[in-house]
Amino acid sequence: MSQIQDGKTFNLHPARSKSNPYRVVLLVFIILGGLWLLLSVRRGQVESPFNPTPTPTRSPQSYIMAAEAYFASGKLDDPASDQDAIGAYQQALIVDPTNAQVWAELARIQAYSSSTLSTDQERLNRLQEALASAEQAVKLAPDDSTVSAIDAFVLDWNASSNLISSEEREAYLAQAETAANRAYLLDPQNALALAFYAEVLLDQQKWDQARQYATQAVELAPDSMDAHRVLATVLESWGYYRDAIDEYIQASQITPNLTFLYLRVGLGYRQLQVFNTALEYFEKAATINQQLGIQDPYPYIAIAKTYAQQGEFFIASRNAEKALSFDPANADTYGQLGMIYVQARNYETALPTLRCAVDGCTAEENETAKLFVENGILNESTAVEPLPLTNLNVAYYYVRYGSVLAYLSSPENDYCSHSYELMTQLRLTYPDDPVLMQNVADNEATCQSLMETPSTTATPIQIPGATSTVMP
Repeated sequence: MSQIQDGKTFNLHPARSKSNPYRVVLLVFIILGGLWLLLSVRRGQVESPFNPTPTPTRSPQSYIMAAEAYFASGKLDDPASDQDAIGAYQQALIVDPTNAQVWAELARIQAYSSSTLSTDQERLNRLQEALASAEQAVKLAPDDSTVSAIDAFVLDWNASSNLISSEEREAYLAQAETAANRAYLLDPQNALALAFYAEVLLDQQKWDQARQYATQAVELAPDSMDAHRVLATVLESWGYYRDAIDEYIQASQITPNLTFLYLRVGLGYRQLQVFNTALEYFEKAATINQQLGIQDPYPYIAIAKTYAQQGEFFIASRNAEKALSFDPANADTYGQLGMIYVQARNYETALPTLRCAVDGCTAEENETAKLFVENGILNESTAVEPLPLTNLNVAYYYVRYGSVLAYLSSPENDYCSHSYELMTQLRLTYPDDPVLMQNVADNEATCQSLMETPSTTATPIQIPGATSTVMP
């Protein structure tokens, strides 16, 4: 049925238009093109237009410049982030892992940063990381004088660790000498090669040649921190403390934020008994660390020992306690604090402090930390691992701990039995050290006299480095 509308016939089935062959061909091409594009995107041959806009890759040189800036500012290592010299060099190596010079610089910074760490184990771990970096640099550039020089430097510092055997030390020194000699032969005018060769020679006790090479290094590169530092080290070993101080100061003027340089200056002045100036340099190191956010206990230990040498034990103990607050599990800091308590004749307080350093202690046993919690210095007590008997510093912690045990011994506590045990360990480990053995003999004599006559008073013992005779 149809309806009439405006004079036209309304058809329910309108006629179809004729097919256009060109349109069909065009549609086929569009479909085929779409399939090709889809396959290309999947294969990675064509970038998808919906991918995020790529960001430019940062160049290795920009990371290197950042690392140099961090080093100049004294920020060698920040445990809380990678915004430091070590982190920047590591980022550069992610972009360009075949850059031997960057591997070498990373090794150099890692070695220097070990001097800011608190314990022997931490320092050795960092030096081992430095050695791995140096070895990679040598593998990539075996004929580069500077690379070999830094390899020698890192090997030499590894040889100085207190945690290695005498055989390992000799092996490291032999390797260091080989690397230093190679660096020198590759370029006899390379100041860094001469400086680090001098440092190796110094550790081999070849004094004259060490001083000759160190002096030549400074003459060739008067603007090199490394050259001045090594010459200062050589002069210091000869006992020329004022000349060594001058060289350390020149090194610090080139890199004014490296705290270990100020610490060496302070130690030189303390050796000369110019205590106020020594304290100024130690405090400068502490201030720089504070500005950089570095919690290094060593400047405060140096300040504490300086005050102790002047007999100012109260302020000495306060600075040592500040050092302990940075790392309350650091056994070496307990040892230093215990030594100061002994010098102040505060034996009852020294006993638990030295016990944690030498024997170790649990958090519950740590009377020193618990006292610091009560005084608001620490938030909680902590366990402390005992120090291994690997160097003379620790040996004197044993001596003073043994002295305190002997002095406080009674038939009820029998502290002398443990004192004898400690002295036996010292005799077995350092039998050829006459000063140490004299202290051991004095402790043993004290205990012997107490056992024979309990009322006998202890004999004063002179400990090397103390400014006055202290009771055991």
